[in-house]
Amino acid sequence: MLSPEHLQAGLVLPLDKPRQWTSFQAVNKVKSVVRNLYGLKKFKIGHAGTLDPLATGLLLVCLGKATKNIPRLQDGDKVYTGTLVLGATTPCFDLERPVDRFFPYDHITLSMLQEKAAEFTGTILQVPPLFSAVKIDGQRAYEYARTDDPTVTILPKPVLVHSFEITAFRPGENHNDLNSQNTLTIQDSPSLQKNQKNLYQHPLGVVPQQLPQADFRIQCGKGTYIRSLARDLGEALGSGAFLSALRREQVGAYSVDNALPPDGVQDYLMKL
Repeated sequence: MLSPEHLQAGLVLPLDKPRQWTSFQAVNKVKSVVRNLYGLKKFKIGHAGTLDPLATGLLLVCLGKATKNIPRLQDGDKVYTGTLVLGATTPCFDLERPVDRFFPYDHITLSMLQEKAAEFTGTILQVPPLFSAVKIDGQRAYEYARTDDPTVTILPKPVLVHSFEITAFRPGENHNDLNSQNTLTIQDSPSLQKNQKNLYQHPLGVVPQQLPQADFRIQCGKGTYIRSLARDLGEALGSGAFLSALRREQVGAYSVDNALPPDGVQDYLMKL
């Protein structure tokens, strides 16, 4: 087992955060394991970039002196995969709140979707979601969101999106054109086949099944909100959109393929 001195010298644990866990819960899980294994009362611990509760995937938890590297790790490019629902919106741009509005979607085609997604690449201005950890006058935005304060606004900020790829498209049940040229399935995208188990995890009765859905892969820089990209893409399509699944695949040189489930942290540390 790794000695307490080596642990304090610095260790980065790549975790595969489960759905409906907060990043805070994931860090607390590691903290509890370290305390039980090493008997340490005080040690430095933190994570390099929050994941929303409904998102899964790579969360880098830093221990000891590795916490000094958190800013550098946060600056690394990220890769996300996930699913968009088109033709509707939610207040938080994902499934933490129910659908609040519906929009027409019969006009949306695969080529239109790919064309509009490509417009959100390069350096773009993005308004973060009100349901987020962005600070407004020293207070988290989600705290304002819970009070429904209509006077609160978040200023746009520049973010870098390297690529926004549509990897699968399933038109809605009432779509006028269901021919093969307008349908791209996950079988057509080898990059997402291995992650199929992480998609389509929709709580029953939450996602209206008649609505079209699209899977995506995004590579982006620091501070990019994928929920905001979903909202903005929906508006660009003349419709609405929100996230129904999101998974962080990569942060810098770290990949979720090598990440640990929270329940595997203790065994991993004991084998070091």
